Amino acid sequence: MKRPQVVRPCEPAEKALLNLCIDARDAMPCGGGLVVETDNVHLDEHYAMDHPGLAPGDYVVLSVSDTGIGMSASTLERVFKPFFTTKPVGQGTGLGLSMIYGFARQSGGHVHIYSELGVGTSVKFFIPRSHQGIEPVHAPKTKTVGGQGEMVLVVEDDPSVRLIVTEVLGEIGYSVIEALYAASALPILQSNKDIDLLITDVGLPGTNGRQLAEIARQTRPELKVLFITGYAQNAAVRSGFLDKGMDMMTKPFAMDALAMKIRDVFDG
Repeated sequence: MKRPQVVRPCEPAEKALLNLCIDARDAMPCGGGLVVETDNVHLDEHYAMDHPGLAPGDYVVLSVSDTGIGMSASTLERVFKPFFTTKPVGQGTGLGLSMIYGFARQSGGHVHIYSELGVGTSVKFFIPRSHQGIEPVHAPKTKTVGGQGEMVLVVEDDPSVRLIVTEVLGEIGYSVIEALYAASALPILQSNKDIDLLITDVGLPGTNGRQLAEIARQTRPELKVLFITGYAQNAAVRSGFLDKGMDMMTKPFAMDALAMKIRDVFDG
């Protein structure tokens, strides 16, 4: 039987889509509609003249729209500037749009955003279209990334992230216990229950994830720890942050990447 052929995904474009969807979700705290669309368009010379640095030609358009709270005109003027954020402290970095803008410019592309307060936001991400044929590659053989019943404690105050992580871990063979905060995780860690791995958000309210890991290792010195964070990994990992048996992942991440990282932590 022939092995299936796959096409390698464009990782920056995948991260751009994830960031756009996360921003759209956060803009709808009371729920709403999220639409993801793709299209092929031709931008003519007239359009390119109104957007310096953009060449006329064929583009692939990735569009994410929401029915959320929207943004004011003053916010729209600054939304692509580095380090500008629309989110309060403690509610994520809010740097998705500036990251997407930077990637689009590096790729010779363009980002257009339309938003109206109380109506919603639509972001269109233009990437130059390649007319070359896609060369399929055989899926490489990879090591097994599933679990063998190891017990994992997941501590995450974001219910959507916690739900996805716990469901995926259960599906690939791990046993899972979940907790919202350090306060609810500590009694579990200080009990006689077998815990093979602690997965914790760094930015937990109250006792943060790093402090939780330090307390846990007072009674479980060999406990493996995987931190997950919404901040840039280089900024989060400073000298002495990660001890032996600890690792870190930056949100957002693909679930297969999480499975590989967990396996690496156990094998390391």
